[in-house]
Amino acid sequence: MARTDMQAVEPGHYAKKQLGCRSAIIRWSHSARFRLAMKLVGSDRAGKLLDYGCGDGTFLGMVADRFATCTGADVAPDQLDDCRRRFTAFPSVDFRLVSELTRTEHSHAYAVVTCMETLEHCLDQTVERVLADLERLCAPDGTIVISVPIETGPAFLIKHVVRSLAARRGLGDYAQYERYSLGDARRMAFATERTAMARPVYGGPDSPYHSHYGFNWRRLRTAIAQQLVVERIRFSPAGFLGGWFSSQVWFVCRPPQTPSSQTNWRHCGQA
Repeated sequence: MARTDMQAVEPGHYAKKQLGCRSAIIRWSHSARFRLAMKLVGSDRAGKLLDYGCGDGTFLGMVADRFATCTGADVAPDQLDDCRRRFTAFPSVDFRLVSELTRTEHSHAYAVVTCMETLEHCLDQTVERVLADLERLCAPDGTIVISVPIETGPAFLIKHVVRSLAARRGLGDYAQYERYSLGDARRMAFATERTAMARPVYGGPDSPYHSHYGFNWRRLRTAIAQQLVVERIRFSPAGFLGGWFSSQVWFVCRPPQTPSSQTNWRHCGQA
């Protein structure tokens, strides 16, 4: 794992499938993701961190000693109950439903707000709501870190091969990934900011969600820039290649009212 603190926490279901995967390339990719996440959030021992869409809480265990308090928020009550059970050794870490974040004490309360590997699963109207939440929850001089998977270009082709091999080995949930038609695969391989595909919707009417199928990070980049000020764009792993062969893209943002935040993603010099 990326940090020894996690040895005090029983691994959650995502950690087991990703950081504990029997595939070396999958372990490497997700380990690189967490290492970059830790670097981007930095440390603020007097500040609060919020992980919006915290999943099994793996990241919170890695940064719990860097902040005064860490809060994980998610929409799944059973997942949060499991997190609370596993994080009893971390009194500075707590878990809440996303709906609880509407309370006034959470507005502009967090020095760092992260939203990692979440927005790709959201329907368009939910993306708008989440981005508004991230802005509202972040302190005026705080930092918002967003990551989503890259499912386009050369990365799409590499991931398709890796996932197919993982499915054959019976690893994780890779056998459940949808198959692309030849036409749709070509569109993802050569996707631009304007490329849009019909994406399957799963779940019930109260909790609809997308898989990774057809997700275009460049379209999301535009939506983020409309709500937040994007100061930097990073990629992992192999970020030095400008994202062409990376698994994730990262947006380091600030609330738009911050006076020093005048940079737009179009000036970041990235893919």
